[in-house]
Amino acid sequence: MMTAFAALALAACGTGKTSADGVRSEPADTAEARPGLTEIRDRIERSCPPSAPPEPPPSGPALPLPPGAVETEPDVEPIAPTAGPEGELNARDWCASNLHEERIAQALWDLADPTPAKVRTILNDLGYADERIHDLKQSGTTTRFFLDLREKGGRLCLAGSAAGEETVVDKCAAPVSGPFTPVMRNQ
Repeated sequence: MMTAFAALALAACGTGKTSADGVRSEPADTAEARPGLTEIRDRIERSCPPSAPPEPPPSGPALPLPPGAVETEPDVEPIAPTAGPEGELNARDWCASNLHEERIAQALWDLADPTPAKVRTILNDLGYADERIHDLKQSGTTTRFFLDLREKGGRLCLAGSAAGEETVVDKCAAPVSGPFTPVMRNQ
């Protein structure tokens, strides 16, 4: 979720103009900077760990330090959750979700009047096929959707809410196989 907010903050920078249909045009350097779906998949292959089932957190007592060793403060790194739907994602899906979340949030950030048709067009332009877009529905000034990103035995899906500056794109889990049905965390 923090990735989506950071992406939204970054997307607010720069200038652009809104067309008659409510889609904000991007400066040439911004449009060129947004990676295509093939580039995202290549980046996932290079930087994300291979697919594997989620690993449980370590359990049991901490091992004692060897004689003469000095205890130091460990570097604190964010870790993937271990419970709920997000805990069901493997390390590859967790890593890939951040890349997808950021690019989708940036693309939807400046969309005025985010109707289902406009959101679908943007998702298609980003390279996501109609078969991967689910439950595209408008509620007031917000359009909600799910994106099925399952591949290589993963369970990754994204839940999106396109609402201009209030746009949020967050990870969710889906069954490994069969029909797409997202599992959302309890809020």
